[in-house]
Amino acid sequence: MSMAQQAGAQRHWAQIGEETFVGGMWLMYALYRLGGRLPFRLVLYPVVLWYWAVHGRARAASLEYLRNLQRTTGALGREPGRRETMRHFLSFADTLLDKMLATGGRYRFDKLRFVNREPIDAMVRAKQGALLVTAHVGCLEMCQASANATPGLKLTVLVHTVHAERFNRVLSRLAPTREVELMQVTEISPATAVLLAERVARGEFVAIAGDRVPVVAGRATAVAVPFLGRAAPFPTGAYMLASLLKCPLWSMGCIRQGDAHEVVFERIAERVVLPRADRLGACAAYAAEFAQRLERLLARAPYEWFNFFSFWDQPGALAAPPSPHD
Repeated sequence: MSMAQQAGAQRHWAQIGEETFVGGMWLMYALYRLGGRLPFRLVLYPVVLWYWAVHGRARAASLEYLRNLQRTTGALGREPGRRETMRHFLSFADTLLDKMLATGGRYRFDKLRFVNREPIDAMVRAKQGALLVTAHVGCLEMCQASANATPGLKLTVLVHTVHAERFNRVLSRLAPTREVELMQVTEISPATAVLLAERVARGEFVAIAGDRVPVVAGRATAVAVPFLGRAAPFPTGAYMLASLLKCPLWSMGCIRQGDAHEVVFERIAERVVLPRADRLGACAAYAAEFAQRLERLLARAPYEWFNFFSFWDQPGALAAPPSPHD
């Protein structure tokens, strides 16, 4: 198959679909409550093995990522192969359980460490909202733990998936009083922007993925920045939104460290300024800084990256620059 044909065969990440099933999630949760992680793994790992065996594109994407990571950071200590891709898939399976445990308050929070949380606590007390740019690394549902540890913290997570409503129902049953809400969006409409501005003005936080190009393209939705040794498309949405909301921009990441998790907060900018003459250039600078921070996290937790599609070769990711009227 030619490179052009391969590019044509590659689909947008949103078209691949997240093969989740609510009933299966409840089964995993029940197995853990009955006997801990061992029965959970005995049931889920064969499913993961089957998925790894039959989904060649996801397996190839995993290997592509691991090879790029090894070449640039040496984090794996050896050239990755099939064994490492399997370990990558199994890491994701373990994280699915952690997501539910963290949300339901059953994760052992004595095994949860926060890095640079003090400024976040101070903003919550001062009722100063902010935008958090995140990535599909580790178990971001640990932000529920942050909400529990910081009274008054309310968080809206923007997701580009139709599964958000169903997952919200699962989270509501696990933790009816949770302070984290998933909001399904395909693009930031004026109505959505007004809603988010009101929440930030009340001192709430909004989280948005900085490593997934939006489902709806057509404008300049992504910029190419260096990431693990190659140019990769990173979305501009977080920086456009932070500029619109006129609020601080922070990055938030979560990685597994041994049998514990570490949630890392880092400030990117007190105010995001996008000059009218070069908005894309300014977005690229912010995106490049975010990509560098993401690299540092992955060097410490190489199997915690959960984008199982060809991240560097996303078709149509880099749209034409916006018109002067946008």
